[in-house]
Amino acid sequence: MAAFQTQEPGFSIGIEEEFWLVDRQSRDLANDPPADFLKDAKAKLGDQVSSEFMRCQIETGTKVCNSAKDAREQLSHMRSTLAEIASKYDMALLAASTHPFAQWDSQKHTEGERYSTIARDLRTVVDRLLICGMHVHVGIEDDDLRIELMAQASYFLPHLLALTTSSPFWRGRDTGLQTFRLSVFDNLPRTGLPEVFGSWAEYRRHVDMLIQAGVIEDGTKLWWDLRPSDRWPTLEMRIADVCTDLEDAVCVASITRCLMRMLYRLRRNNQRWRIYSHMLVRENRWRACRYGSDPGEKTGLIDFGRAEIVPYVDLVDEILELIRPDAEFFGCVAEIEHAREIVRRGTSARRQREVFDAAIEKGISPRDALVAVADHLIEQTVPGSQSVV
Repeated sequence: MAAFQTQEPGFSIGIEEEFWLVDRQSRDLANDPPADFLKDAKAKLGDQVSSEFMRCQIETGTKVCNSAKDAREQLSHMRSTLAEIASKYDMALLAASTHPFAQWDSQKHTEGERYSTIARDLRTVVDRLLICGMHVHVGIEDDDLRIELMAQASYFLPHLLALTTSSPFWRGRDTGLQTFRLSVFDNLPRTGLPEVFGSWAEYRRHVDMLIQAGVIEDGTKLWWDLRPSDRWPTLEMRIADVCTDLEDAVCVASITRCLMRMLYRLRRNNQRWRIYSHMLVRENRWRACRYGSDPGEKTGLIDFGRAEIVPYVDLVDEILELIRPDAEFFGCVAEIEHAREIVRRGTSARRQREVFDAAIEKGISPRDALVAVADHLIEQTVPGSQSVV
């Protein structure tokens, strides 16, 4: 095989986070926030903030970041700014992929041609889309390289999901899953693991066929767990729940970035990560939804090379060792090492259950225990800045 000749990608990162707007009195979702809220947010954050499908949602996006420090500062600024503005309208900001007790059939979708088209085409399926996520863009300028790395990186998607789980409750019930978000999202078309393509041209042929048929307007209607952005020269990791804790978000973004560079290093040395069947990766995807990163007799993900389930804590150790040269290159060793802390104390999903169980043990009603979970999430989204008491 000829030596791999291409300039190393920039591997810049951009992070998008989706949040809930919560009524400060009831802790339920603010299903019809004042129009002036978004107006004020845009005045402070410009095009880094936008509406989402549901009116009770708000989305932020960093500018292009070249360091974890830059990403952290931008995320922190946007969270605190939105929380401050929300408080003026008797609302709070909440970061979790599902709200503990909100009802989807009480919500309203945002007006606008794009959202109205989605609502008309997908009907009740999209009405149930009461979920938030986090997307991480990694800058890879070469089109064909982007497609090649997308196929290989799919292996790691369940591992990334397991570090972010924040949606254990749905409509006031404990689902038994660490993340219920994908169970809702997977009802939409064009979701799940990305297809494997041999080139950028092959990818474009498939997308253009759907466009020509009038099924989609553009590639933004491909809602895969990992996709080439239709707007920028990036790979966009979309499988993650939104992280309640900001440091968790920076950690997962840093690991995503390092994984892409690790795969590039392999390719540069005429090697590649094995591409496993969707059947196998989907099994780990389900296990990440069900068990996340929690310890236990039946938890963990499948190591396909060994054909056995391996505790997630061991898999994290292996991944961190694998990408350490890349973390050193980017100066984000501390950020990726934070993954060990996530596994030790649990993701947002585990901590939500701990808050709920502690409230029940004190004799609090299940409804009020769920309110306590919402209070916990509000506090952890922007610590110390938006008390609801």
